[in-house]
Amino acid sequence: MPGWFWKADQEIFSWMLTRQTAAGTTGDLMELGAYLGRSAILLGRHLQPGETFTVCDLFDSDAPDDENSAEMAMSYRKTLTRRAFEANYLAFHSELPTVIQAPTSVLADGRVPADSCRFVHIDASHLYEHVAGDIKVARDVLAKDGIVALDDYRSPHTPGVAAAVWEAVFELGLKPVCMTPEKFYGTWGDEEAAKRELRARDWRGDGYWFDEEQLAGHTCYRISWDGAQSTPTAAPAAAPAQRSTARRIALDVLPPIATRAARRALRAARARGAARA
Repeated sequence: MPGWFWKADQEIFSWMLTRQTAAGTTGDLMELGAYLGRSAILLGRHLQPGETFTVCDLFDSDAPDDENSAEMAMSYRKTLTRRAFEANYLAFHSELPTVIQAPTSVLADGRVPADSCRFVHIDASHLYEHVAGDIKVARDVLAKDGIVALDDYRSPHTPGVAAAVWEAVFELGLKPVCMTPEKFYGTWGDEEAAKRELRARDWRGDGYWFDEEQLAGHTCYRISWDGAQSTPTAAPAAAPAQRSTARRIALDVLPPIATRAARRALRAARARGAARA
């Protein structure tokens, strides 16, 4: 299905959420900005009994201001509808999340209880004022060691997101945990606990680029998918049961017809490469 949710972020979402559940950490999930449901479908897979998953998006409603309306018209107004999101989600889950069709600013009214969430994903408007407000909502609803993931924190076309994210780091106490080319992950809680969870995995051995960065007095990790390292020569290939969670997610989340098409395209590309050789 259309959308922007890449391999490294699929893996980090699942790794963090799975480790939270294994440690007995409970709490609700929330996503601000869902588009057609790629990341929401994955988040829904990690919802545990007694937990609530809240999704807030304008979908096909009018934007609250001219700037946001222009942003939607440029990016996804023609394809984004609530009906499409719900159809995609229900293809993988028996029940919908709690859907709030409104500007994400409405969440500032406390309808999502304070300290109730263990994971929040922010991928709504890219305008500074909106993102800054979404970050404050996340701060209020996250439980003690909850994680917030922020999309497009470094894209050239979204400087407002970058401004809001780094403002939160330098002025609001948000602690960086890790970064991918697309998303920033942080916490207002125990950053060392979150980083221990990341270090518990051999990212390089699974084909990821993994490095650390000193940032504003914090050590955070940089993680990205490195296809060139996807089959490490220093270690035997993983057994089927040990293959990357991200690959399993990709096969699970994508519709079967899309998966088959991707495999055919890959075989054709390999054949063309062999013919040129």
